[in-house]
Amino acid sequence: MITLYPLKEFQHPIIAECINPEVFQGKTIQEIGALKIWEGNKQKKLEELFKIEKDETDNLTITIRGNISKVRRIGTGMENGEIIIHGDAGMHLGEEMKGGKITVHGNVGSWAGSMMKGGTIEIHGNASDYLGAPYRGSSEGMRGGKIVVYGNVGNETGAHMRKGIIKIYGSAGQFAGFRMRKGTIYIQKDAGNRVGACMTGGKIIVGGFLESVLPTFTIEGTKGKVKIEEGEKATGPFYLFIGDHAEKGNGKIYVSKEKNPHLSCYEKFL
Repeated sequence: MITLYPLKEFQHPIIAECINPEVFQGKTIQEIGALKIWEGNKQKKLEELFKIEKDETDNLTITIRGNISKVRRIGTGMENGEIIIHGDAGMHLGEEMKGGKITVHGNVGSWAGSMMKGGTIEIHGNASDYLGAPYRGSSEGMRGGKIVVYGNVGNETGAHMRKGIIKIYGSAGQFAGFRMRKGTIYIQKDAGNRVGACMTGGKIIVGGFLESVLPTFTIEGTKGKVKIEEGEKATGPFYLFIGDHAEKGNGKIYVSKEKNPHLSCYEKFL
């Protein structure tokens, strides 16, 4: 196992794609320390910014202890192994991840799990905007894997999602599931406006308050329970809306009936 400790409080963005179990595997502590990273516009060695400790138990586990909210692209493209972060993490965590697991005991920046294809990201704090979403101008959203957030998330969670599961046990910002095609987004608490805008498929479950459903969705019925994933269901009852009809979509939005009595006006259409 490799353990990293920041040597100082970072003031500039750190680009650290090399913090990856596959990159570290088979290397000595000297070779790991010599890996190149960027601090602002200056290239440095990993050992100049982190204290590095190594034991021989498991070379596919990386533990980071300390605030690394300025450190970006940790675990980019990782396929196996595990990264455990005790503190806040920066933008692009687990970008294009294919396997393995990342656990964060803190908050994470924007684009966590962007365009991921497999593996698991578990965040025990809050996540910022664009969780699991692609960059602006790209339609290559999340295509597999699972993201679990125990706090709140920002805007455009799961945008352009094609496959996979995102579970949020807090609240979500606006445009959750924007242009999603497949997959599941579960929001245990409240959701911002425009949930499921332009979605053509997939499933979004809102267990808390939702101010309004877009007019391009139609009510289909009610349901007592909704499957989130194998072995986990959300207990309703829920209103079921289908859309986005502006995109000829057949996506499903389940909204808590108990937490949204203002949506009872739709019942006359059942």
